[in-house]
Amino acid sequence: MEILGTVLRVCVSDLEASVTFYERLTGSTAMRFERGGVAVASVGCFLLMSGPEAELEVLRKVAATIAVKDVDEAHATLTASGAHIVAGPVPTPAGRNLIAMHPDGSVFEYVDRNAPTPD
Repeated sequence: MEILGTVLRVCVSDLEASVTFYERLTGSTAMRFERGGVAVASVGCFLLMSGPEAELEVLRKVAATIAVKDVDEAHATLTASGAHIVAGPVPTPAGRNLIAMHPDGSVFEYVDRNAPTPD
């Protein structure tokens, strides 16, 4: 499995103010989408999330987002290595993803940004 990079997940109360800060910090323009009632902005290596506290509480349990070349390959490698697949693979606005719990109990999202997303 080839890991292409990681994205730092940040839960924020004011998405607009945070987007302005992170766009200036990274020199990148935010890519925005919504998922499950949570507004999301991807800015450089940061994934900013804002929404209902009950939703954010679940999202905080995922330590980081890991970009991989192929989610199916990640699924096979994770399973063979003893990880528990919590959810996915499923299509998202940013590509396909899955959530996995590693044997040590840490939870990560794996996303395949090279895969075509549904229209």
